Amino acid sequence: MYHNIDEFILEWKAESAATSRLLDVLTDESLQQSILPEYRTLGQIAWHLVWVIGSLSSDELQFKKPDGEERAPSSAKKIADEYKKVSQALVDAVETQWKDVDLQSSQEVNGEEWSKAKSLHLLVQHEVHHRGQLTVLMRQAGLRPPGIYGPTFDDWKDKGQTPYI
Repeated sequence: MYHNIDEFILEWKAESAATSRLLDVLTDESLQQSILPEYRTLGQIAWHLVWVIGSLSSDELQFKKPDGEERAPSSAKKIADEYKKVSQALVDAVETQWKDVDLQSSQEVNGEEWSKAKSLHLLVQHEVHHRGQLTVLMRQAGLRPPGIYGPTFDDWKDKGQTPYI
């Protein structure tokens, strides 16, 4: 959990940069990739990340929500661009509208009382969770995901090293 705004901003900037690197690899064609027909597509999961950040905009934290509707666009570039915009808008809003003490105040989220610190913490965890799904679907779509917390299998091979198996 976060004790001050700077802790969140530092972590969010690193995590959202990692997500941006993934989204920048997507192609329009890859957006239709899903593990099974009834499951979310790569594009739907990617857009979900954009939309969830925008859902934090409220009377207590005001910033511009993503352009478009809740349905995923067919443009990978639009998803990546909107993600960058809404992610930065969140940072700007938290930095200018909340103080450290505000992190302890409660708000209702899905019928439960959460501190603002918990809401921000769960936003980061949510992002990481879906990033894992994105990387699997990207591989299935023939894309090469970038390393997030370390080198990928391909990165090891590019360095002439044997990847751990």
